[in-house]
Amino acid sequence: MIRLLLAEDQALVRGALAALLNLEPDIEVVAEAGDGAAAWEAVKRVQPDLIMTDIEMPGMTGIDLAMRVRDSGMSTRVVIVTTFGRAGYLRRAMDAGVRGYLLKDAPAGQLAEALRQVHRGGRAIDPQLAVAAWSDEDPLTERERQVLRLAGEGLSTAEIGERLHLSQGTVRNYLSEAIGKLDSSNRIEAYRRARQNGWL
Repeated sequence: MIRLLLAEDQALVRGALAALLNLEPDIEVVAEAGDGAAAWEAVKRVQPDLIMTDIEMPGMTGIDLAMRVRDSGMSTRVVIVTTFGRAGYLRRAMDAGVRGYLLKDAPAGQLAEALRQVHRGGRAIDPQLAVAAWSDEDPLTERERQVLRLAGEGLSTAEIGERLHLSQGTVRNYLSEAIGKLDSSNRIEAYRRARQNGWL
């Protein structure tokens, strides 16, 4: 039996996925979570075989959750099921140790089979996304990504510096680098372009 934790912030989608997957003879949804922080607490509590998570969730993204699981040394494997069919997201997910990446419009049978494949130690990646991921290089460093994400959330240079323990000059340098790499005229345009490409 595959013990599955389901992390999805949309209650209706989460309920439908749980009902669908519980129909499978070898899959049991042992916990559900509506945000990333609750998912992490549930992972520690129930130690599931697999986590099936969305990317964008309140508190902690699915990619952040995958990094925590990877860094904890747990044997739990992570599968992302999302509407975000962008190569940048897939690359970041793979770097975080994610073993499966599927789109929400995938057929139900394909989803269950992907979970089985990952449980057996394999990978399950949407093939079209896989091709695009290796031809669409993410230009940002991790620190540039952090600074740009906070700038896009409306934080000032001083607030970003305080949050990341950086001087305001260093924050400005990171923002300038990111704006230049993304061929943008300001931080908001750079943030928007990075989001569109799945780099944030």
